[in-house]
Amino acid sequence: MKIAVAGGTGAVGKPVTEVARERGHEVIVLSRQAGVDLTNSAGLAGALEGVDVVIDVTSVQTQSADASRRFFGTVTSTLLDAELAAGVRHHVALSIVGSDKAPFGYYAGKQEQERLVAAGRVPWTILRATQFHEFARQIFDEFRLGPIALVPRMVSQPVAAREVAERLVSLAEGAPAGHATELGGPEVLRMSTMVKKYARAIGSRGPVLELPLPGGFGRAMRDGTVLSGPAADRGIQTYDEWVTTL
Repeated sequence: MKIAVAGGTGAVGKPVTEVARERGHEVIVLSRQAGVDLTNSAGLAGALEGVDVVIDVTSVQTQSADASRRFFGTVTSTLLDAELAAGVRHHVALSIVGSDKAPFGYYAGKQEQERLVAAGRVPWTILRATQFHEFARQIFDEFRLGPIALVPRMVSQPVAAREVAERLVSLAEGAPAGHATELGGPEVLRMSTMVKKYARAIGSRGPVLELPLPGGFGRAMRDGTVLSGPAADRGIQTYDEWVTTL
């Protein structure tokens, strides 16, 4: 099978590419480094020639709802139009648990992505997964004030990016399934606990301060809206196991 991975150089794109190649598939990476710009379709038409399935794991670093909608709206529309023209038979998109219930900030873009995929003419599968283990590292890197790590008050259900990649490739190998069973991590943790463990693992001893986020998004982060439901599948690797690999 020939699989194109949109965002194939990112945190989950790399393991998706690795898993697909390990399983014997031909993989095309759709990224600027590979000469493809998904925001304006440059290089895309030629890259999709002969492709059977596109796995979209693109992402953008923003907490602005408008910026997130613009990014995912543009990229998703560009991909779907090019896939339809190229005869791609299956579009697999990675979304995030809670995007339908808490369409705020970054999640607003994921909701727009899901809407466009479901309304499109390319047969589709959407996998909603919880946040990756690496999310704690992202928060630690982005929200520091000198030696102090500022952490939003929230709960998380971290899942291994490799396990998400394996699920995405398995879905790509099958028939279009619409909304697939959600995938969540094996445990629920406070983000402050996760960030503190990450900081200690890399030798940082500064204080970790937990702060509540305002508005609907902050409430969703605290009340469990972003956690997977009882019918979801569960990953295997725990956060502590991931931390030991750093």
